[in-house]
Amino acid sequence: MIKKLFLYLFIVLVSTGCKNNSVRISGTIVDPVSGAYIILDELKSNELKPIDSIMVSTDGKFNFKREIKQPSFYLLKSNNNNFLTLLVKPGEKISMKVNSDSLNYPISLEGSKGTELMVEYNKTLRITVKKLTGLNKIYMQNADKPELPKVIESLDSLAQIYLSEINAYTKKYIDDNLTSLVSLVALYQQVAPSAYVLNPTKDLKYFVKVDSSMFKLYPDYEPVITLHEQVKELSAKMNGGTAAAPESGSGTVAPEISLPTPAGDTIKLSSTRGSVVLLDFWASWCAPCRKENPNLVTVYNIYHKKGFQIYQVSLDKTKEAWVKGIQDDHLEKWIHVSDVKYWNSIVVPLYKVESIPRNFLLDKEGHIIASNLRGEQLQIKLAEILK
Repeated sequence: MIKKLFLYLFIVLVSTGCKNNSVRISGTIVDPVSGAYIILDELKSNELKPIDSIMVSTDGKFNFKREIKQPSFYLLKSNNNNFLTLLVKPGEKISMKVNSDSLNYPISLEGSKGTELMVEYNKTLRITVKKLTGLNKIYMQNADKPELPKVIESLDSLAQIYLSEINAYTKKYIDDNLTSLVSLVALYQQVAPSAYVLNPTKDLKYFVKVDSSMFKLYPDYEPVITLHEQVKELSAKMNGGTAAAPESGSGTVAPEISLPTPAGDTIKLSSTRGSVVLLDFWASWCAPCRKENPNLVTVYNIYHKKGFQIYQVSLDKTKEAWVKGIQDDHLEKWIHVSDVKYWNSIVVPLYKVESIPRNFLLDKEGHIIASNLRGEQLQIKLAEILK
């Protein structure tokens, strides 16, 4: 009797253990497309690994089964632009109801707390994106009007408010979910291509926080390992070469910059030696920068023949916006460079740029002699130096 009971318990435990590693992902597509496939990919650090695909039935139903050993990310998609990111745990039975053209915003979803949390975040992020898109429409409507500079200033202020709100929301979301892998996903959310909600330099604290938690819980999971390596590299940069930020009047040589021009030629900052140089950080989306540009045109026209040069670095998001800003403000006479990476530009940690406009005035040997001179202050300083 005892032997039979022991055998029974052994069978139950084994079968339960297998069952706990089994995952089921099922759902209904409200408006299925005839002959369409629903695809399941596993999300790796640098690739999507195809797992399975099913032709959706006429009633829109689909069903996947998979064995997993630890929480993992998957993509349920109809194509590369229409997908739902899933955080799947062993033993979960996920069911959902979705529209065929918007998998990322399910009508209903249950059975996966991690996925539910990501859907919740996506809804808030979507609201921010809509607000920012609305600002872009207003800009386009006023592109040819004389009041454009005032419109840009107003739109930039609103954009900064919206970005600050989603930044704060994302940080709270991470703090509230530090033991879940959803916190890792939150680090890399974007409001537009290459426009990240969190900046690895400015928000390094949160990258470290997530890394510390996730690496303890999931040290063998590939995306966590990738984050761990990234955080080590970022921390090394912050504590190493970029720790000593350039200071006003420090007399130190300005760190080298070597970036492409709109034409694709690479021009180094050091190539301007022999001239007094204004190293200026700006962007076409920055209203205060655009307001200051006419002053730069004035001082350039006055002092260029006396040995003055401007080396202007853009933090724009796209080359098109950058070039249009140069043309609209008539800035073609001096040097323009950019890697077009917004706040992810290499110059941001190098010069600890926390806001723009920001500038440094360099002497003929490239030493920093002043910073953040604008308008009349810049003219007075140049008059003093170039006499």
